[in-house]
Amino acid sequence: MSNIEISRVERLDQYVIRQMPSLSRGYATKLIHRGSVRVNGEPQLKAGYKIRATDKIAIEYDENKELVIADIELPVIYEDDGCVVINKPLGLLTHSKGPFNPEPTAESWLRSRLKAKAMDGERAGIVHRLDRATSGVMILAKTPSALSWLQKQFSQRKVKKSYVAVAEGVFKEPEAIIDMPIERNPKKPQTFRVGSNGKSAVTAYKVLKTNDQHSLVQLKPTTGRTHQLRVHLEELGHPILGDTFYGGRSADRLFLHAQSLELTLPNKDRRTFEVPVPKVFAEQVKS
Repeated sequence: MSNIEISRVERLDQYVIRQMPSLSRGYATKLIHRGSVRVNGEPQLKAGYKIRATDKIAIEYDENKELVIADIELPVIYEDDGCVVINKPLGLLTHSKGPFNPEPTAESWLRSRLKAKAMDGERAGIVHRLDRATSGVMILAKTPSALSWLQKQFSQRKVKKSYVAVAEGVFKEPEAIIDMPIERNPKKPQTFRVGSNGKSAVTAYKVLKTNDQHSLVQLKPTTGRTHQLRVHLEELGHPILGDTFYGGRSADRLFLHAQSLELTLPNKDRRTFEVPVPKVFAEQVKS
């Protein structure tokens, strides 16, 4: 607990960090949003609140009582001074779902690995995301400059991504390009759909193997819309096995795997990273 009179004007989140240098700005903001920072006896929920010279600030924070996020081990494919490439396992969140979520994530793993405040914020080092139910190759940034460089690679569409999925049914065409805009579904805001008011979304697919029930499909998106592959395959009438969110039948997992990622690293090397497709995928298309 601290109760210190303010001598200069600054933002409330900046003040919290100045008083407690071990906290990141993202965590300081969480303290403010949950009402743990009082201004003149009242909770102030705005991190950007401009502190007056006469304000008195009380910070309620006990490090020993805060939620502890468990350490986890993740398979590292590649690492240098600017980034680290991992094989994200099924079930792992890319970043926290909200304030004070004790569940380990790719972001918490990276923060623990860096053992420093080089990256700040709730999504520190997150270049792109994979859904919890999607496994596969993922790149994380270790410095702010590397994060900026890698994010530009994605935004400028200089990254080549390849996924493998098990889709339901047999495709009429063995390969094609799906060019259908995607928008948020107003009837179910947590989902997306193909719609004329949506943003451009393009996916190339190629059927690798099929039987009477399922098809093993390679998917190469050239855009990066949320749930793009899942929405596009549902629209074709071939939802991904296990994707009950988008019309697929229930299964032990979502059968979507990020197989490879090609991009230019912050050190200017053009590299392709690839991880094996889980064996269970091939089992679904046995003759």
